[in-house]
Order: sequence, then C-alpha cells, then structure tokens
Amino acid sequence: MAHAHEPTDRPELWLVRHGPTEWSRAGRHTSVTDLPLLPDGEDDATSLAPRLADAGFDLVLTSPRERARRTAALAGFPDAEVDDDLVEWAYGDYEGLTTAQIRESVPGWTVWSHPSPGGEPAAAVAERCDRVVARARAAGRTLAFAHGHSLRVVAARWLGLAPQDGRLFRLDTATVSVLGHERETPVVLRWNG
Repeated sequence: MAHAHEPTDRPELWLVRHGPTEWSRAGRHTSVTDLPLLPDGEDDATSLAPRLADAGFDLVLTSPRERARRTAALAGFPDAEVDDDLVEWAYGDYEGLTTAQIRESVPGWTVWSHPSPGGEPAAAVAERCDRVVARARAAGRTLAFAHGHSLRVVAARWLGLAPQDGRLFRLDTATVSVLGHERETPVVLRWNG
C-alpha cells in the first residue's frame, strides 16, 4: 500500500463512516433523519484528523447529512464537497427501526436481501455509488465521508461486486478504510481501521 505521504499512480478511495449518533449507537436505521453526532462521536471524528492530514487528497466529498459533514469538518475537511450520491440507503418505512423490530413482521429481513417499503432498491443505491466510484477513479486520491450501508455498497462496486455484497464488509463508526489497487486489480487496502 502507498503510505499516506507517498504519491500513488493508481486511484485510491478513502472511506470514512461518520462518528456515532444516538440512532447508530442503538442500531436504528438512519437515512434521511438528520441526527447530530454524540459528544463522544465528535471526539471520535476529531481523532481522525491526524490520520488523514498528510494523505494529499485530490478530491474530498461528503454526504449532505449533518453527521457526515460534521465528521468531515472535525477531521480537518470543513470544505468537503457535498455529493448527494453519498447519502445513506433510504430505508423508507423502516427509518428509525432496528433490524430486530423489522424482523418481528418480516422474519430474516436484512437491507441486503429484502425490500424496504417506501425505500430505495439496491439497484438505485448501486447507481449512486457507481457515480462516486467513477469520480474517485478520475480524481486520483479521494476521501469520502458518508454512512455505513452506502459506503459498504461503494466498496462492493469498487471491487466489481453486486451491491448486495456490501453485506460482507462490516463498517464501524469513525473508521478509515482504503480502496485501491494491486497492479490493475481493484482491492481493499485497509478496512475498518
């Protein structure tokens, strides 16, 4: 992997999931609800700054949601470009519910395998994430601040996988992950760090 201070001849996409919110901590599906970071979430976001400071990003993007924009600002990127393609998967009627609550009426439900009534189909999420991947591949080294499920789909699409394969990439709050290349093959360079 290219170290943070070394130039790279292949595009890289660095992913940062926002710091914790009240709902993310409780496992509640959060898309359009614009929650602030918890106080310790602000601390977590601030702690990302030294890890990102010297990477030399060509493009810095953020979801328009407050939790992502605030994480970007506290991590040292207050001028990150808002990109609506980075919003979280829209959960529709399941907004604010936990997986356990949803499974009371839909046994075995996951966002990866079942529809969310009134929400966004996986194909629509993939289409948005494909645009993020295309922008990153054209830019060089890109940093994106966003959300758990949408960033997992971005990773899957970077690797040429189906959007549902994002289920394979657990992603914790306030973590840094790096997608890059081994020779010409898209790979995960670092995950959930």
